[in-house]
Amino acid sequence: MILIKAWYRFTGLILKWFYRVVFGGGFRYGKRFHMRRAFQLTVENGARVTLGDDVFFNDFCALHARKAISIGNGTIFGENVRIYDHNHRFADPTLPIKDQGYTEAPVTIGEHCWIGSNVTILKGVTIGDNVVIGAGCVVAQDVPSNVIVRQDVKLSMEEIRR
Repeated sequence: MILIKAWYRFTGLILKWFYRVVFGGGFRYGKRFHMRRAFQLTVENGARVTLGDDVFFNDFCALHARKAISIGNGTIFGENVRIYDHNHRFADPTLPIKDQGYTEAPVTIGEHCWIGSNVTILKGVTIGDNVVIGAGCVVAQDVPSNVIVRQDVKLSMEEIRR
């Protein structure tokens, strides 16, 4: 197991270096940022991706930025999480969708959040601090601090403790 973890750390260092070279100032990360296997990052159009300290991405996570994605300290991600700060335009039926451009809005995720496996976070969403997003959720609207989201149900930490 130690060899596997060492391999993840080594390949993670190489990938962080690669992303810094390719995306330059568009990609910034804090101390002890770590990602596992098959992490994907795209930063286009002068976008910025900013990750705080102690951010962790499990296997197969992806961040796709055309505007801005910001993630606070101590936030962790389960497997296969996707974050998009843009979406295709599709209002004109006479044009192919691929030719209509994008709508863009920043995504902000607070500190000490846990984003479960197979979650998709869409453009314009702000997630507060200390939030848990349950596996399989699609997050298309803001989530206040100190709540748990399960398949479109928001519960406060107080409700969970009862």
